Amino acid sequence: MADSELAMLQGRSRSSRVRLKTLILLRWVAVAGQTGAAVVAVLVYGLVFPTGPVAINIGAAVLANLLTAFLLPETRRLSEGEAVAMLVFDILQLAILLWLTGGLHNPFAVLILAPVTIAATMLRLTGVVLVSGLALGAVALLWRWHMVIMSPDGFPLVLPKLALFGFWLALSIGIVFIALYVRRVTLEMQAMGEALAATQLALAREQKLTDLGGVVAAAAHELGTPLATITLTASELADELAGQPELAEDAALIRAQAVRCRDILRSMGRAGKEDTHMRSAPLEAVVREAAEPHLARGREVLFAVGAEGEDGENGSQPVIRRRPEVVHGLRNLIQNAVDFSESRVEIDLSWSPTSVRVTIEDDGPGFPPGAIQRIGNPFLRSRRRPGYEGMGLGLFIAKTLLERSGAELSFANGGERLRATGAAAGGAIVTVEWPRQAIAPAETGAAPNRPILP
Repeated sequence: MADSELAMLQGRSRSSRVRLKTLILLRWVAVAGQTGAAVVAVLVYGLVFPTGPVAINIGAAVLANLLTAFLLPETRRLSEGEAVAMLVFDILQLAILLWLTGGLHNPFAVLILAPVTIAATMLRLTGVVLVSGLALGAVALLWRWHMVIMSPDGFPLVLPKLALFGFWLALSIGIVFIALYVRRVTLEMQAMGEALAATQLALAREQKLTDLGGVVAAAAHELGTPLATITLTASELADELAGQPELAEDAALIRAQAVRCRDILRSMGRAGKEDTHMRSAPLEAVVREAAEPHLARGREVLFAVGAEGEDGENGSQPVIRRRPEVVHGLRNLIQNAVDFSESRVEIDLSWSPTSVRVTIEDDGPGFPPGAIQRIGNPFLRSRRRPGYEGMGLGLFIAKTLLERSGAELSFANGGERLRATGAAAGGAIVTVEWPRQAIAPAETGAAPNRPILP
């Protein structure tokens, strides 16, 4: 997959902000909770606090919701600035409400974590820092300045100083922790979603190319006979018109162009003929098809083919299903090896009665030691090769597609000697291993004859 397509996919995902309707609904829930808490505090518990300013504060949230819903469509996707503005308003409204009702002595002060959580989920880093900083400032001010709630008997409802300090410290740590933790989890989920979407796009493109190859192969087959007839007829005309140079030259040109059309169709349909015989192929044929786009990139690509054992049962090369995910996954691994190799890539094909294995090794610098355990994570970038501008999705796509086909992948650095040259390249080694039954073609045809039991 081209990096431009991945960048477009990533940008589209990041631009999909939360809908206005979602924040309006959350604010209505907050308004209902604030109203209910105030009514219960006054009518049930008889607490004394400035009910008029509290009602005005809650009414401001109601008015803001109504104006927002009236002026903007509910399906609108909020921009970064609009989302920050709404969350800043929510923090200020809640902070003023808490200032009127006891500050941090009010246990509902914990609700100031809600806007921070929303910001960490949907905003970029600058927006998260702004909203979290405002929440931290509000908590610090409410710790020092607030109006006291009085009980029906006229006693102030306040926490001990140590408990109040602990509550302030817990809220401050909670704001920072939630901002960091929720944002990290959200970014990982977003990256995984983008990577999986890119994987599906790569597989769909590979399937389209396979289908297109089948169409081209069918066209080449159908046009073969007419082109052969044109070629033969043009040759006969050129022989008969030997005495007329201009007409003979035209006949020769027709023949040459017909031959050229035949060669073009043959080359286009060479790797994509889709019939029951090409749905499976020998292991080496499938791997060479995957490696073909990278054989002429200035690196020596060597193949070593052979069974793991020496007995006749293991000696025949296995026939495997020619699946798009297998071809595309191996192609990405080979491309990565060629990208980072110095001069040589070695591909070792081996099999046993129970498994099929493909090992790809290059003579480059190898995987960074700290990155081996993280290979397979989306958008894992390597800085070991200067000038490499890949988005880091190649290994993730390859790993996802090959595991989908039933393979297990392992990554390591060099040390083993492969059979292609007998030399240890010392670079990166990727091993792909399938259980034989997972990649073997489905059996077709009549069942084998069985002896009739007496």
